[in-house]
Amino acid sequence: MVKKLKVPYYSISSSKSELTKDNNLIRFMEKNKIDTLEDLLLKSIENVEWYWKAVNEDLGIKWREPFNKVVDVQKGLPWCEWFVGGKCNIIDNVIQSNINKHPNKTAFIFVNQVGIKKKLSFKELEIRVNVFASALRDLGVKKGDVVGIYLPMRMESFVALYAVSKLGAVHVPIFSGFGKAALEQRLVDSNSSYLITSDFFQRRGRVINLRTHWEDVLSNTFVKKIIVSETEESMSYNPPNDRVFSFKRIYDEAFRKHDSNKKFEAELMESGDPLFILYTSGTTGKPKGTIQTHGGFSIFSAHQSSYLIDLKSDDTILWYADIGWITGQTWIVYGSPIIGSTAVILEDTLDFPSMDYWAKQVDDLHVTIFGAAPTAIRQFMRNKIDFSKFHFSSLRLLVSTGERLNKEAWNWYFSKIGNNRCPVINLSGGTEVGGAILSMLPFLDNVPTSVGVPVPGLDVDILDDQGKSVDDGYLVIRNPWPGMTKGILNDEERYLHTYWSKFPNIWNHGDKVRTDSQNMWYISGRIDDVMKISGHRIDPSEIEEVLTSYSGIVESAAVGIPDELTGESVCIFCVLKNANMTNQTISLIKKDLEKLLTKRIGKFLLPKAIYFVNELPRNRSGKILRRLMRKKLLDIDIAKDDLLLVENPESLRSFSVVKL
Repeated sequence: MVKKLKVPYYSISSSKSELTKDNNLIRFMEKNKIDTLEDLLLKSIENVEWYWKAVNEDLGIKWREPFNKVVDVQKGLPWCEWFVGGKCNIIDNVIQSNINKHPNKTAFIFVNQVGIKKKLSFKELEIRVNVFASALRDLGVKKGDVVGIYLPMRMESFVALYAVSKLGAVHVPIFSGFGKAALEQRLVDSNSSYLITSDFFQRRGRVINLRTHWEDVLSNTFVKKIIVSETEESMSYNPPNDRVFSFKRIYDEAFRKHDSNKKFEAELMESGDPLFILYTSGTTGKPKGTIQTHGGFSIFSAHQSSYLIDLKSDDTILWYADIGWITGQTWIVYGSPIIGSTAVILEDTLDFPSMDYWAKQVDDLHVTIFGAAPTAIRQFMRNKIDFSKFHFSSLRLLVSTGERLNKEAWNWYFSKIGNNRCPVINLSGGTEVGGAILSMLPFLDNVPTSVGVPVPGLDVDILDDQGKSVDDGYLVIRNPWPGMTKGILNDEERYLHTYWSKFPNIWNHGDKVRTDSQNMWYISGRIDDVMKISGHRIDPSEIEEVLTSYSGIVESAAVGIPDELTGESVCIFCVLKNANMTNQTISLIKKDLEKLLTKRIGKFLLPKAIYFVNELPRNRSGKILRRLMRKKLLDIDIAKDDLLLVENPESLRSFSVVKL
């Protein structure tokens, strides 16, 4: 029996859309004589060997020694090996391939808080990486060592990442917004021997002292040496010693010895050798250490960049994503340079020093692809920017991921920034996936809030509790893929229980999804967040969609709590567009929302409480932490590990315990 996929009908031969011209995925289909999207997805999962070989060839991924087998599942699907026998180093594809094609092309543009822009060509990047790799090697960093990187978004961060990878060491990118406890937890769990960090950095005009976060690392972790990117002032009163080194000093010393005529080849790695350990920002429990490899991530990051967001070498991409998030690693740190495009890196937030700062950069730098998390998009809506000052004529695609993109925010993004012409590539995946599972594609009809279709090469399905394929249920993946994490670091049992225990030999992602009559896919939310009220099962997303349709609400969250009468009841949290309202106005809004919910969903949904807050608690990648909100409502102590997940912990103090 021919397998039937949940995918909308799309045929190249019958399409006349302008968006198919020069599209990377369309080109791949034409090259391989595939006409429909369904045929592509079917062939990619039924003939895995063919598909990933074809992707490797199409994207021009370089290997020092070719692989002899695409995937080996002898140890079981959770422990499969990719591109067996192949030897490479991802830096060959990040830097060397571009040196061979266009050494003087701009790889990165770094923009600081006052608008000063530093452009770095691929040739300049190669020199800086080689020099810093030499400096690290002189300090003792070698193949297999684990190096924590706790830096803000700046040039040194990228140079450090690539230098570590070039030496064959494993980098552990740690979001610079994390505090002391979160930093030390990740360094200990990853067994890091080295840390590359900074003394200070600026965020929204405030000076952040990172030194207070890492000054006890040498005694509290296994780190034996620290390299610090310092200001000139701090260099003067922090003399070097045998355990703490100045980034600038060791770089300058290595540069004096550098011979540009001497070839510095990247360390030869097996395909399955670890590239980086990235901790899930998570919505539950202790962060999980996910593991990506040189071979798998070389292909998967390029695959996600080229085929999902249609990234090309002549593109300039501004996607605000930290190196401590999988979005940053997949599409910016590795995907962008492997494709050969130019990436814009903002060293501060999108809306500092002015609310329209990001918009100025889009126009000034002729950005062609712009990406922002739904949280940022909703903040743009509140900021009431004067868009008459901007034309955004260079843009051709918009991207978003991190949290569900509600309809009002989607429409605003498409109309205000996309000028009603740029497709919105809304996608969804995870750290442990290495990128996206579901993605809108540029040539498909733009459907608000949809996350499009399964990513080619991933056998994605929806199952119910009995393992039957349905249109509304658990998001699963039936086959392995090159970006799949190689387990959870130091916790094999947790890995198998979290992802592989519910359905035999099937990856259970923990999301609830559905498809519509046209086979477009939608994220409903996390399975753990589903509520059962008076016998009715309901996703928070259904409630939140109704709430944000109200003109005065920009963002919302619905959280279920125990109720003796109905089993569960719902508490509502709303962020107002206008925070300066009288108590009388707020009281009227509450009544309006109650009427709206009972009318649109049902009388059983009368909220237990409605809170108006300035912001919702979320993790580092923008996901709303409903589980912690529930704990706060029920006056349950929030564990230290859980608090480490929160990007904005002050948000948990903005509401009180509910009376049951």
